[in-house]
Amino acid sequence: MNLTLKVWRQKNRNAQGQIVDYQVKDISPEMSFLEMLDVLNEDLLRRGDDPVAFDHDCREGICGSCNLFINGRAHGPEAGTTTCQLHMRKFSDGDTITIEPWRANAFPVNKDLSVDRSAFDRIIQAGGYISVNTGGVPDGNEIPVPKDIADRAFEAATCIGCGACVAACKNASAMLFVSAKVSQLALLPQGQVERKTRVENMVAQMDKEGFGACSNIGSCAAECPVGISLENIAILNREFLSAKATSNNLA
Repeated sequence: MNLTLKVWRQKNRNAQGQIVDYQVKDISPEMSFLEMLDVLNEDLLRRGDDPVAFDHDCREGICGSCNLFINGRAHGPEAGTTTCQLHMRKFSDGDTITIEPWRANAFPVNKDLSVDRSAFDRIIQAGGYISVNTGGVPDGNEIPVPKDIADRAFEAATCIGCGACVAACKNASAMLFVSAKVSQLALLPQGQVERKTRVENMVAQMDKEGFGACSNIGSCAAECPVGISLENIAILNREFLSAKATSNNLA
């Protein structure tokens, strides 16, 4: 396939960015989207130009690093798929593909298509942990967990923290991400010690980072590559109201 790429180029977070057109030729339909970008960068390097910066790591849909906005959709046109697992057979010969970084104040652009998502890390640091006793590792089955609860916790835990929910939301809200992390631990007996402080601290950090408010449109869940449910946002709201009702923190 021969394709026209419209790629966002930006030297750093303080520079003004712009869309730059590139042509790529002889792209195999069996290539992944990131492999196609590798071909582009190899061509740019041969010409002595600066390659396009983009985030990637595992390329197996696990790490959540491959955050690209493709033709106006987070991770591209295929539902339930990360950018690295998107294959070029989803496009046609002669297509024009627009590639942009995540758009959110809380996700400043590092360079080109690479964004700083450390805001997610700080939200996790604010409360996404459980208390553990030092010493030997406890047996995995020491604390019985009903299967339906374990399944719901596992479904929430599948969130890879890619940020597609933020990119897809018109308000740049991080509620789906935060709710998945809160739900995962609130459902398990191991997470009960910090249950109230966790949700208060994580929501406070989310607001501090500058993410927008949730307006329950559902675009976050629609674009989530691992299918995190909107039900988790309802759980987060319930956890937050319950924590505030009994909190010593009146702020």
